[in-house]
Amino acid sequence: MALGILFGLLSAGIILLASKPPRGNAIVLLPPPTPIPIQIHVSGAIRNSGVYALSPGSRVRDAVEAAGGFTEDADKTALNLAALLEDGVRVQVPAQIQVEIPASNITTQSENDDHPVRTTPQQPSEIQPASININTADQATLETLSGIGPVTAQKIITFREENGPFTSIEEIQKVSGIGPVTFEKIKDFIKVDELP
Repeated sequence: MALGILFGLLSAGIILLASKPPRGNAIVLLPPPTPIPIQIHVSGAIRNSGVYALSPGSRVRDAVEAAGGFTEDADKTALNLAALLEDGVRVQVPAQIQVEIPASNITTQSENDDHPVRTTPQQPSEIQPASININTADQATLETLSGIGPVTAQKIITFREENGPFTSIEEIQKVSGIGPVTFEKIKDFIKVDELP
């Protein structure tokens, strides 16, 4: 009887082994595919403008470094260096805006002095063209009028010395050498006032 039990157990074991599904082959994992680089166009105030291949996830700073870095006149604050890049984008690095120094801030070196001298823009004449009184103006002031040279300025002075002060601006046309064309040029810049 013990032999029968042993035989039954062996038979059951064989049947159990035979009924198990066959063991499959092991799965071989392949390495992840290499990511395709993104193409970025870098231009502007950069040392080497061009198209660069960068790895996905690159940032603007990576594109700038790939292009050799900023030039001296690059406006580095105009870009977000941490921004993510996408394939096919262009990174344009702007140059700094050149600001002209006003003439009032220019310093020059005096010839006979070791100290810089601050210069200011030429101030307009004390007598503005619109306020030239042809009855009192001297020769230099009269010469500031368009079309009035040294000879004509002297003629104006001689005329008023010989004939008295002008009573109207139109009367200046009586001066030799001042015709309608010259008068048109100067009429808005002259006046006559009563003598003090």
